[in-house]
Amino acid sequence: MARVARTVIVRSVKLPRKMFRVFVELEGMYRNIVEQLVMYAVRNRVKSFIRLKALKYREIRNLYPQLPSHYVYTACQDAGTRAKSFLRLKKLELAERNHPEVKKISIWIDDHLWKTNGYTSIKIATHKGWVTVELEPHKQYWKYVNKGWKLASEAKIKLDKRDRRLIVYLTFVKEIEECKPRGYLPVDVNENNVTILADGVALLFETGTEKLVLGYYYRRKKVQEKYDKLYGKKSRIKKKVLRELKERKKKHDIKWKIANLIVRTAYEKQYAIVLENLGKKPANNMIKKIKDKQLRHRIFQASFREIQKTIEEKAREYGVPVIYVNPKNTSRMCPVHNVPITYGNGSRIGRCSKGGELWHRDVVACWNILLKALRGDGSPAPSPAGHALDVRLVPLALKAAHDPIGIPKSLWARWKSLPQIQKAIVLNKVKRQGRTECICDSMGPLIQEIITLNPFLFKK
Repeated sequence: MARVARTVIVRSVKLPRKMFRVFVELEGMYRNIVEQLVMYAVRNRVKSFIRLKALKYREIRNLYPQLPSHYVYTACQDAGTRAKSFLRLKKLELAERNHPEVKKISIWIDDHLWKTNGYTSIKIATHKGWVTVELEPHKQYWKYVNKGWKLASEAKIKLDKRDRRLIVYLTFVKEIEECKPRGYLPVDVNENNVTILADGVALLFETGTEKLVLGYYYRRKKVQEKYDKLYGKKSRIKKKVLRELKERKKKHDIKWKIANLIVRTAYEKQYAIVLENLGKKPANNMIKKIKDKQLRHRIFQASFREIQKTIEEKAREYGVPVIYVNPKNTSRMCPVHNVPITYGNGSRIGRCSKGGELWHRDVVACWNILLKALRGDGSPAPSPAGHALDVRLVPLALKAAHDPIGIPKSLWARWKSLPQIQKAIVLNKVKRQGRTECICDSMGPLIQEIITLNPFLFKK
């Protein structure tokens, strides 16, 4: 059994001015406490929350007797985390200032400071007593509630002063039992695609990371050239414009959607996911012999390890085991004859030096990852005893192109996954239905085959 935690952000309804003023006062007092504690912790090099609480609790409690006592506890936890992070950065000479600065604040609350009031409201303890706050739950929130996840005792709240709302960070926890795998689902992560091998059929999911990275690279370069001349390199206006590009959000969206798709496939088939053990910083090894600045930038921004971490994190939620194998020569050796494959310049299609058959680079990688998992090569996978390992594992004749089934990004990645209103849900469902039928009519048997292999891709 493994404990899995997920954070869900829920906004409150628009609060009355008098009620919201209570939370503004609470935030002001909490900010003052955290600032005092952070300065003390850094000055005295205190990294432990328990030690910081023992040294400063009485003093802070006497300064703010109107506050519930547990706000001092949570402020000590908050300040201890900030001080520890600042001291580490200062040791690495990465801190911009000699003293820490508390810019953004979120109020940490424990089980003594808040409690649920049904499913759509919570009660929060303040210096004015208990205040009931109505929430606006969305689809993601109800998903965890209906699937038996339990709320953790800790939460955080932020103030949206423009709309007079609270932003509540709720943590759901669940004990997940890891399933016993009946097979393996190898996954090969690349810059522009993620390839899986499901029951002998290779499916290549296009991600389009290269276009995304280069597009934002040129846009960011133009913004930097323009605003550096006008306002300087550290201007707030430039930072605001760069944030509006939303490159990180788009990458994050792609990572979680592809991880969700792969994990659900493995869960339905009761398979274990097999990944390459790329190490902590795989990009550093890849760029050693590369001098092209643009290509180096693309490799760093491809985030191979981040995609793997996202798949692993999603797999914990479903209880799907994840196995790592040695990545050496996975795309270079023929899985049938165990001899090198010769590739042309920039081509992803190579020819086996012994059998002469053509192989797609990503398909070769998936087959070799699967074979390493079956052999227990560098992983906790079982030995190949009981498995029939011969050339019949590859369901293709000699001199045939072992190509994967390519699935465009537009088919597996939806623009808006979780609409918050019922009308949007219905409209999006109708659009997806119509689009799927049009694509199936135009592309024919290929899409029908994909739907047969992975029906959840077009689940309504």
